[in-house]
Amino acid sequence: MYMALSMPTLETAMQWKVPLLVGLIVLRTHVCSCKFVDIDKNSKDFASAVEYAVFQFNEDQEDEFAYKFLQVRRSQWTLIYLMDLEMGRTVCKKHDEDIDNCPLQEGTEEKMVRCTFIVDVRSWFSQFTLLNSTCVERRW
Repeated sequence: MYMALSMPTLETAMQWKVPLLVGLIVLRTHVCSCKFVDIDKNSKDFASAVEYAVFQFNEDQEDEFAYKFLQVRRSQWTLIYLMDLEMGRTVCKKHDEDIDNCPLQEGTEEKMVRCTFIVDVRSWFSQFTLLNSTCVERRW
């Protein structure tokens, strides 16, 4: 004895797809309407996002010297991180180890930058994407 499998008709298939589509539209509208909120600068995911942003900044520079993170001026989040960072030019090269402990350059070689980064973090995949960066050189 064999059993006939019933194939869903177009009408029955559409009956469950329409509510699903409406739900996704409502969810997307809700997700996209979020506003940035201040966050703890010490959170693990935020610290990883800062490290990633500084690394990308150094990689994108033609300068052979590395910049290191000095201060968080603003930290906000809404599915992505918005961060305003100050960084200083070090005496270390950008691919040296332990740039965080490297001294800053002084005198005519001293350079400071203030950057705003927007980083998408998918911590469950350990995936980071730099969506935008804007940097301005500062003189202290």
